[in-house]
Amino acid sequence: MTAPLAPQYDPKAIEHDIYQAWLDRGCFAPAAGRPGAPPFTIMMPPPNVTAVLHMGHGLNNSVQDVLARFERMRGRPTLWLPGTDHAGIATQNVVEKLVAKEGKTRFDVGREAFVARVWEFVDQTGGAILEQLKALGSSADWSRTYFTLDEDLSRAVREVFVRLHEKGLIYRGKYIINWCPRCLTALSNEEAEKEETDGRIWHLRYPLADGSGHLTVATTRPETMLGDTAVAVHPKDPRYAALVGRTLRLPLVDREIPIVTDEAIDPAFGSGAVKVTPAHDPVDFEIGQRHGLPQLDVMTDDARMNDSVPERFRGLDRFEARKRVVREFEALGLLEKVENHRHAVGHCYRCDTVVEPRLSDQWFVRMKPLAEPAARAYTEGRLRFIPERRGEEYANWMANIRDWCISRQLWWGHRIPVWYCDDCGKTIVSRTDVTRCSCGGSVRQDPDVLDTWFSSWLVPFSSLGWPEQTDDLRRFYPGSVLVTAPEILFFWVARMVMAGCEFMGDIPFHTVYLHGTVRDTQHRKMSKSLGNGIDPLEVVEKFGADALRYTVISGMAVGTDVILDPADLETSFAPGRNFANKLWNVGRFILTNLGEARPRPLAGTHRDVVKPAELGLADRWIIARCDRMVREATENYEKYRLNDAAAAVYHFVWSDLADWYLEQAKPRLYGSEPGGDVARGVIARTFEVALGVLHPIMPFITEALWQRLPGRVAGQTLMLAPWPRPDGRAPDAAAEKDFALVQELVGAIRQIRAEYGVEPGKSVNVRVGRRPPPFAAEEGTIRRLAKVAEMSYGAPPSAPGAHAVLVDGTEVYIALGDLVDLQKERDRLAGEKARLEQLLVAQRGKLGNESFVSRAPAAVVEKERARLAQLEEQVRAIAGKLEQLG
Repeated sequence: MTAPLAPQYDPKAIEHDIYQAWLDRGCFAPAAGRPGAPPFTIMMPPPNVTAVLHMGHGLNNSVQDVLARFERMRGRPTLWLPGTDHAGIATQNVVEKLVAKEGKTRFDVGREAFVARVWEFVDQTGGAILEQLKALGSSADWSRTYFTLDEDLSRAVREVFVRLHEKGLIYRGKYIINWCPRCLTALSNEEAEKEETDGRIWHLRYPLADGSGHLTVATTRPETMLGDTAVAVHPKDPRYAALVGRTLRLPLVDREIPIVTDEAIDPAFGSGAVKVTPAHDPVDFEIGQRHGLPQLDVMTDDARMNDSVPERFRGLDRFEARKRVVREFEALGLLEKVENHRHAVGHCYRCDTVVEPRLSDQWFVRMKPLAEPAARAYTEGRLRFIPERRGEEYANWMANIRDWCISRQLWWGHRIPVWYCDDCGKTIVSRTDVTRCSCGGSVRQDPDVLDTWFSSWLVPFSSLGWPEQTDDLRRFYPGSVLVTAPEILFFWVARMVMAGCEFMGDIPFHTVYLHGTVRDTQHRKMSKSLGNGIDPLEVVEKFGADALRYTVISGMAVGTDVILDPADLETSFAPGRNFANKLWNVGRFILTNLGEARPRPLAGTHRDVVKPAELGLADRWIIARCDRMVREATENYEKYRLNDAAAAVYHFVWSDLADWYLEQAKPRLYGSEPGGDVARGVIARTFEVALGVLHPIMPFITEALWQRLPGRVAGQTLMLAPWPRPDGRAPDAAAEKDFALVQELVGAIRQIRAEYGVEPGKSVNVRVGRRPPPFAAEEGTIRRLAKVAEMSYGAPPSAPGAHAVLVDGTEVYIALGDLVDLQKERDRLAGEKARLEQLLVAQRGKLGNESFVSRAPAAVVEKERARLAQLEEQVRAIAGKLEQLG
């Protein structure tokens, strides 16, 4: 026999044991499912192997787990595939810091030894985040966990590189790339995150070489002028027509540079004359290509000025060089003016260092041919986005896609599978390691590694065994839905779609659900640097995993962010904590009153089944409400409106079941009225259904309560139980309508009691102006819940009292003579009415003042009119009460 429930809900007492039981039973592996049910595959966005759990993970994995549990209960073979990403830059940075504590750099350690150190670090600490995700209740199939540097996935990476190279879609070239001087590596355009920054525009004068005048150029990066090789103007700009073809004397460097024309120049920016630095700006690079300009790189890898600049600038940090350049221009009288300028500046997505555009030899993927079929998948409706607006962002990015820089100057990651022969100059691209060239010469492998995302974009199929045609690949590809944050729509999502189309001939999922971001009460994204983060494990420790899950799911409408207060966890997670406590208390009450015997079933062939004729109005009502909840919640789960699904079951449990039906059923449960066996049967069934519908969101507490329902068999688990289905016999519009009148009448009586200050211990007499009302059978319920001494039917009484009208027109009267001091209440109401009428006169006067109405802002006038209407309604209400009191 299962142990009785503890008086107070303590998640720590149940969550670990329940999760371990799920693991022991193999509940997370894909089952056979119901016949004909298609598999449901969801790919976990692989967290960095060195990552620590934060609320972004908490939200993302809660959403994924809700969907996985929902589809698993619906009988679909469900695979939620977990994994971790080797995270090249992030992981290498962590280990480099550890090495720095020893007074060394990675170059001191050497490549082979350093990579070994990283593997050692990953083996010791990597994957800890997956263990942390288990504390949230994540039902991923941990037996299939992959790592993007695993041997099988590494083989897939090489296969893809070679195939794309063979098709001419991977090439090596010298282009302007985003360079991080801190991480000492190239970055893709998506990895150079733009941040709005308050900067300046310096207007610099470049003298004409013949001394006849000068040109003024505008720049936000004066230090790069040391690498200028031209000044460009628009060919149709009349201001400079006579100067085209002449030369300028570059200040500080004393080098002659030409004045050229180019369509890329915006005549409206600055002076319309633009300095051209082909080695340090992507637009300038293209201008330089068109005009055959020299490409002068003036910086070292760590963004210091190199030997290409005058000696006095060499070794200066780029920002120190900027200050010195400006000072010297000013000293020469060549600084025309300085303007404040807010603009977007690229920052490294890992270390937040300002990125430097730089000319470099790198490996690229030619993206346009890959993007075209991926874009068609969206325009043809095969790929959808939630919310829908994200689809347009996806389509726009695809239409304007640029080639992807995939090489990184790191040591940790997938080494580029390219070898060079110094004897014959041959370049060898190979699926396997190369030790000798075909000419017999020795070879050296390209020192760079591939962008981390180059392995991540393959995981929908590489994690299932590709390029081998495995059973898992045949069964679970393509997947069903991808759940992730909008920040990696282009980093990862779009590239996965391209890879799926190219290598599998089909998109990797049909739906992309991009949920909101977790933000603080100032609407700032939670981050370590701001110190506004919330540790999910701390929340789980304090309130339980279910409280965290319910809070973030219920607070996350499609397309909106989740707002939490890191300074007040009690309030932030109150929705989930309070509902868990309520559910536990409801469960204790129900289980106590059900006893050990199996209740009478509501359907089936059992000889003791509850017959329809035995069901009273409240029974029929709660069954209909339960069926409506199942339909609404199921539809919302299917449409990814998870907050609406949560709201549907919350309202049913808290309001319909706990506040109304259990209160109505208490006399029957306690034996003071007949029908206790029917009430127990109804309660057992509706509560079991509610637990099933709530399980995807709050798996632990629902499992704990479900296990204790009478009739449970050892080894059964709610997470593998069939999903509750709508019952065609359950809808009952008449019962819902009639019981709604019971609820409305009880509410009206309670409101009158509160408005007139009737003491809680006193009962009231109620006259209902309709005979017989449809809710007459529930008179006992009304008496108990509204504390009514006598209920009668017919014309209103002559004694003073309060009056209400129900939604169907039924009038309700409550005599107040013996309950309140009528004269005292009349005086109080009259005084309040007089006060409000004075305010009303003043308000009408204000709005009758033509000067005020014509001069005040429209919003202010509208607010004052709303205030007038409110005062008028308050006066009418009090007048009505005075009339009722005689």
